[in-house]
Amino acid sequence: MTQARFRHFGEAQREDWALIDARFRDYLSDTPRRVLAHLHNLAGDHHGYPVDRYEHCLQTATRALRDGADEEMVVCALLHDIGDDLTPANHAEVAAAILEPFIDPLNAWMIRHHELFQGYHYRHFFGQDPHAREQYRDHPAYERTVLFCDRWDQASFDPDYDTLPLEHFIPMVERVLGRTPRGGLPEPLPEEALR
Repeated sequence: MTQARFRHFGEAQREDWALIDARFRDYLSDTPRRVLAHLHNLAGDHHGYPVDRYEHCLQTATRALRDGADEEMVVCALLHDIGDDLTPANHAEVAAAILEPFIDPLNAWMIRHHELFQGYHYRHFFGQDPHAREQYRDHPAYERTVLFCDRWDQASFDPDYDTLPLEHFIPMVERVLGRTPRGGLPEPLPEEALR
């Protein structure tokens, strides 16, 4: 059988779900490749910035790596703006959702809130409060989010910076996004357990 045979879940049999589970696991193992392919969509997209969004992501990851960040943080830096291509209005939420199954919850919070924290550097130009991030001062991820934004993210628009190529980060992405998703995956029950 190469495809499930049901028309609705009420018709599904154990072998249908076993097939779907096997295909899902194969698809899940290909997550790093698909995410990196999507990252390429940011190339050429400047939004008026001095570098395109792809270069910005590479530069942010390069700065994090050179500053001694751990592998998971470097991958977060590389992928923090991956949602820009699909939905710039809430790109941080999209990036966090992609990473969340594979990373520490505090890093997921950091990615989800990085746009607000980044605003410390420019919100005053729009008549907004640059200190809006202070509402989260007591959150356990506050300091890491400030560091992420202040040292790496906001500083990564330099067209003359010696940014590392994507190839340098691929093994890191494969290891981080190749992890079993947080909470694990359900295992199909054996046939005899269903009787």
